[in-house]
Amino acid sequence: MKNRYIESFEKAQMASKEIPAFRAGDTVRVAVNIKEGEKTRVQNFEGVCISIRGEGTGKSFIVRKIGANNVGVERIFPLYSDSIEKIEVLRRGRVRRSKLYYLRELRGKAARIKELRRK
Repeated sequence: MKNRYIESFEKAQMASKEIPAFRAGDTVRVAVNIKEGEKTRVQNFEGVCISIRGEGTGKSFIVRKIGANNVGVERIFPLYSDSIEKIEVLRRGRVRRSKLYYLRELRGKAARIKELRRK
């Protein structure tokens, strides 16, 4: 049971942020604010969402991409973080699981996810 003041504060935090509907298996582009000394810039991180966990303002998601030299890079983003500028869904994936941790062991074509076909 949450305190009603905390609950109302969390609702206000969540209402101020525009989040698209996405699930595990979707390819997303996350625009992240990065502060370097005095300057700030926006850097995109594009990859497959392999997991969504938590609830309310504590919700977070993991995005995995293949970086240089075929090295997998994963980042965990808090969904309602101030450092996230925007989230863009590029492709909808057709998967049968909510956690795609098995993709960590797969390489190349085996790690592909089929695109969800709309009717």
